[in-house]
Amino acid sequence: MKNNLHTVATWALSLICMLILLSLSGCAAILPEEKKAASTQSLPKALGNSELYTYQLAQELFANVAADRQYRYAVVGFVPAKSMRQDMSQQGPLMLLGHQLEQGLTTEAVRRGFIAQDYKATNTIIMADDSERALSRNVEHLRSVQAIDYYITGTIVEQETGAMVNARIINVRNKDVIAAATKFFPSELFWQKEQVVLRDGMLYRTTKPTQTHFNSGE
Repeated sequence: MKNNLHTVATWALSLICMLILLSLSGCAAILPEEKKAASTQSLPKALGNSELYTYQLAQELFANVAADRQYRYAVVGFVPAKSMRQDMSQQGPLMLLGHQLEQGLTTEAVRRGFIAQDYKATNTIIMADDSERALSRNVEHLRSVQAIDYYITGTIVEQETGAMVNARIINVRNKDVIAAATKFFPSELFWQKEQVVLRDGMLYRTTKPTQTHFNSGE
């Protein structure tokens, strides 16, 4: 009788161990899938995430620069490397990227403890019939002398599916570049659905987001 009980107990214990092992192996198979799904969900979508790319650019740019409250930084608009000036007559997915970088890097600099000097701030509030403003590009509204120690600026090099942004921090007095960073900005940041690309002043349209062959502009 004791032998029978011992045999039953042994079989029961073995069965329990097998069930535990099967359960653990099932969890091991499920966890990677769940982890993969969670990782996929956490990946940001390109559209509307220009601030993410600006943040990543700022992370590299300010990585080795300590914030010092006695220095003033002015973030200047980023311009095409070829012409060194904005051409608002050209239309394309990244036509406003230079302005976005100026505004975004101003925010990123302040977040990191740097003092950003807004050189477009007027001496007084400009009143209009339907609005008021404190920013201007008219030099008559601005201070003649700006207390700026460093420029934050850079260039934009357009490519087939976006643009390479080259940012730098420049000492105003001796023109030394004290920090630099490079980041690729995909064109679908702004125009994901239309898939329009600007090449040498001409618009080219693709039919699929991943398509690399371009048809003639309409």
